[in-house]
Amino acid sequence: MADGSEETEFPILCETCLGDNPYVRMTKEKLGKGCKVCTRPFTIFRWLPGRGMRYKKTEICVTCAKLKNVCQTCVLDLEHGLPVQVRDSALSIQDSVPQQDGNRRDYLARTANSLDVVGEQTDFSGRAQPAGREMLKRMTRKDPYYKRNRPHICSFFVKGQCTRGNECPYRHEMPQGDPELAKQNIVDRYHGNNDPVAKRMLARSHKRDTRLEPPEDKSITSLFVMGMDTTVTKHDVHEYFRTFGELKSVVVVPKGNCAFVNFKTRADAEAAAQAALGGCVVNDKALRLAWGKPKPKGPGSELAAKYQRDSNMAGASLLPPSGSLTDTAIYPSQDPTAQGACSKQ
Repeated sequence: MADGSEETEFPILCETCLGDNPYVRMTKEKLGKGCKVCTRPFTIFRWLPGRGMRYKKTEICVTCAKLKNVCQTCVLDLEHGLPVQVRDSALSIQDSVPQQDGNRRDYLARTANSLDVVGEQTDFSGRAQPAGREMLKRMTRKDPYYKRNRPHICSFFVKGQCTRGNECPYRHEMPQGDPELAKQNIVDRYHGNNDPVAKRMLARSHKRDTRLEPPEDKSITSLFVMGMDTTVTKHDVHEYFRTFGELKSVVVVPKGNCAFVNFKTRADAEAAAQAALGGCVVNDKALRLAWGKPKPKGPGSELAAKYQRDSNMAGASLLPPSGSLTDTAIYPSQDPTAQGACSKQ
């Protein structure tokens, strides 16, 4: 509109915020409130996601949601369901929206009519960043997290002062977890700054997704893939890893739920290990990676030598004592008088 306000017919929501009720009904209030990011008046939508849930409403306007590809209610990424700070860190996306009020209003006024062009210029899916895209796939929930729509905890119950009992619309339970996670700000979450949830997720991801250190033995050109099941076939593994270089072979071990991917060159194996960040997603299945082990090099190798030593020691213990063979029994089992439970008469 000319005065800077915004009117829409339907909100931009993620599947979790929309709820599991296929017959959800919404109330619509034109210019009912100001956007918590740009402060412009916009259309408010309010609905009940499901039975036993709390009423939810849109918090930011459609223009701000399109600029960041986020939900208008939870301000999480629409494609991955992750905080903006996590997505931007993985895909190396720079925040182009000014954070000062005056500059932000001017920026939104200029880009309001060209949101499609802005969306094409920013790659939120991660097609140009395969390593970051794999990282986001491993962190993404497979199913909607409807527990996020539950009522808030009753503050009077925490203090021991709630007298409404079962009629209280809030949850009667004590808060658990890190209290820092409750200190969230929509503006900071939108710009990807000082988000406690994002910081915890990134710290956990960095511990798990450390890059695979290549072994010193340059002859090792194979990767060990773990965590497979019947949904991941040999063809799926081959199609995924052949993008990093020429493959020598792919050996799948169904009983062990694992596979060995053998590359022709060491450089291609290192490229695949670095791009996977300790794991990969094949056919919507999260897999773990590790470098293969060196093979024994023959009788001169340490394993073969150890086996030979053990065999020699075992054979030496079975040899008869030195001396000429006589009629005297050498072993107890060779004594014909010791047959059965009693001696032979």
